[in-house]
Amino acid sequence: MNDQPYQVPKAMVVFEEEIKKSIFITYLARTSSVDDAKAFVAEIKAKHSDARHNCWGFVAGRPEDSMKWGFSDDGEPSGTAGKPILAQLSGSGIGEITAVVTRYYGGVRLGTGGLVKAYGGGVQQALKLIETEEKRITDTVILHCDYNLVSLVETLLSQFEGIQVDAQYSDKVVMSVELEKRVIEEFKIAIINKSGAKIEFPSDT
Repeated sequence: MNDQPYQVPKAMVVFEEEIKKSIFITYLARTSSVDDAKAFVAEIKAKHSDARHNCWGFVAGRPEDSMKWGFSDDGEPSGTAGKPILAQLSGSGIGEITAVVTRYYGGVRLGTGGLVKAYGGGVQQALKLIETEEKRITDTVILHCDYNLVSLVETLLSQFEGIQVDAQYSDKVVMSVELEKRVIEEFKIAIINKSGAKIEFPSDT
């Protein structure tokens, strides 16, 4: 599994435009799973149940994980809506994102080229409006240490931008910490070296 961080949407954005009397409304939102993506699509479809089409595409995980991609033309000619929407999303480098483009038909046909441009273009414009934040891939590490070494753990935890999740105090301190996956091994080596191997990671034994 890829442990590198990636960008995800901070908040939903909406972009609306009129093309040859048809109204196109593009919604972009963060959806962290395929189920979340489908729920968001259903929400927008319910909101615009009177629209002619609610076409959509999603990237429901890491940007490059095509196993979590999906799209639908929702009644538009095949390949004119869902694929252009997904192409914009997958090319954006943003993960956990769903686009729904609602169309209120205005009576003028756009043709296949016009539809591709309208659906893809709406998502492209909406992507320019979106703010993103970094999603870090983390894991929990459990360590055992003597009381006099707690401050060392806290210092190194701060250096590696980790957080303490839990601590239990008995004859030793049992601490659970959360760190970015890509720095866990480096963190463990630093802890072992600086403590003279007095701090233990029970899951490694």
